[in-house]
Amino acid sequence: MKVVFGLVLALAASANALYTASDDVVELTASNFNKLVIQGDELWMVEFYAPWCGHCKNLAPEWKKAASALKGIVKVGAVDMDQHQSVGSPYNVRGFPTIKVFGANKNSPTDYNGQRTAQSIVDSAMSTAQQMAKDRMSGKSGSSGGKKSGGSSGGSGGKQGSKDDVVELTDSNFEDLVLNSDDLWLVEFFAPWCGHCKNLAPQWASAASELKGKVKLGALDATVHTITASKYSIRGYPSIKVFPQGKKDGEAQDYQGGRTSSDIVSHALSLYTENIDPPELVQLTSLSVLETACNDHQLCVVAVLPHILDCQSECRNKYLEILRQMGDKYKKRQWGWVWTEAGAQMAVEEAFGIGGFGYPAMAAMNSRKMKFSLLRGSFSETGINEYLRELAVGRGSTAPVKNAELPKVYDTEAWDGKDAELPVEDDIDLSDVELDDIDSIKEEL
Repeated sequence: MKVVFGLVLALAASANALYTASDDVVELTASNFNKLVIQGDELWMVEFYAPWCGHCKNLAPEWKKAASALKGIVKVGAVDMDQHQSVGSPYNVRGFPTIKVFGANKNSPTDYNGQRTAQSIVDSAMSTAQQMAKDRMSGKSGSSGGKKSGGSSGGSGGKQGSKDDVVELTDSNFEDLVLNSDDLWLVEFFAPWCGHCKNLAPQWASAASELKGKVKLGALDATVHTITASKYSIRGYPSIKVFPQGKKDGEAQDYQGGRTSSDIVSHALSLYTENIDPPELVQLTSLSVLETACNDHQLCVVAVLPHILDCQSECRNKYLEILRQMGDKYKKRQWGWVWTEAGAQMAVEEAFGIGGFGYPAMAAMNSRKMKFSLLRGSFSETGINEYLRELAVGRGSTAPVKNAELPKVYDTEAWDGKDAELPVEDDIDLSDVELDDIDSIKEEL
């Protein structure tokens, strides 16, 4: 039964894949990407795709044609991001398909932005290959991270790091620096005489530099600081332990990733994003709020809620809770989230085309491209989730932001969390008014 079930799963995966073994497109995975692409000397054109993506399905036959035409000249590969998300993470793959060119400098692939036809892909690949050959003839070094790049054994696939970014841990500082810290830590337990540890050292330093500010990497000489090494039952070298974010109980998890810098970075970032706090939902009370939300993030989500007179505190808090839940669900994207009420920031509403069809409303903006996308579905968990899911994979219609700049934001007071008081009309005492007077008033009117 298990064999049959496994066969069904394999057939299902095969059916979903856009490429097969009979194609000239190389299937790249988390286990072979570093060896084939990063450590290799060849020029690679790599497509990062999702099997369900319509644009990816349209590209597939052209990609296959290009791979056949370039066979023996340029390598053409594809990464199924549904199965191997960790491969694309270091390269900020957000939408599908994304095509990267791994040329002379494997550490810094370039984006392919040409037409998605076999001819255009082949032309671009040949142009890049020709330039690589000229650079080699002139003695230029690409710092490719491949076999001839020198440095460590195994090829890092990452940028050259600094040993200073690796924290030296000891029996005396381990508890204070690691266990009493809220940071995510990856700790290598090593022995100075260990060959594998020597091979890992430059990879560890490179990863530490790339992860600086997010994840801390440390190293502890287990032959000297035996108390800590014994506590974590270190028997072989190198041993890598993971100490999760937040308050720690002293327990550690075994590191399950690869040992190249790109593998370490990818695994660490995956752990980091799983445990980060959800984004703060901030009321749009000044321009600085919008700048922080939009300029410091890939996307900023702007919600315009009904005016407090039309939607009192209970109503408003329900909408705010939906926004917080969506922020938590998409926290790995690290978007900015702001809200305002109808009429408070008219320039913002005009810039994003909000208004005219009721509130609440929502838009998401990419401040680098000065483009936005408008929520056209329901302002509900389901509607917003569908909208954000499309944005997360690079789909959905967009429009240019008015004047191609951040809209004007007026300084306003933050909501106090209370209901608004309806304006009170003055009562007119008519007890002393004669009926004849009322009739005369009516006649005048």
